[in-house]
Amino acid sequence: QVQLVESGGGLVQAGDSLRLSCAASGLTFSRYGIGWFRQTSGKEREFVGAINWSGGRTSYADVVKGRFTISRDNAKNLAYLQTDSLKPEDTAVYYCAAGIDSYRAPANYAYWGQGTQVTVSS
Repeated sequence: QVQLVESGGGLVQAGDSLRLSCAASGLTFSRYGIGWFRQTSGKEREFVGAINWSGGRTSYADVVKGRFTISRDNAKNLAYLQTDSLKPEDTAVYYCAAGIDSYRAPANYAYWGQGTQVTVSS
């Protein structure tokens, strides 16, 4: 079955960086767009960014643009979210998702990982 597994989260200080990874199995990874989302308790899942199947097109939420970078390695079935200049408001559970394109809406993604916690202290 399809599995997406996020890793790389942790507790960091404001201004630090983290690289989150999304390892995919059970699907032809290179045919799927990958989205990154985040969620805090009591709030809806928020779009962070997405990358299309080839890696040639990316999009980002305004709140992370210029600080976060998405990439992928189709040979390794991996996608990455590089988070730089982290702020306390970036604290959330971060999820990766696979869909037929790189959409902003969560409903367009068929497969989801279990999430990885990112906590940024001030």
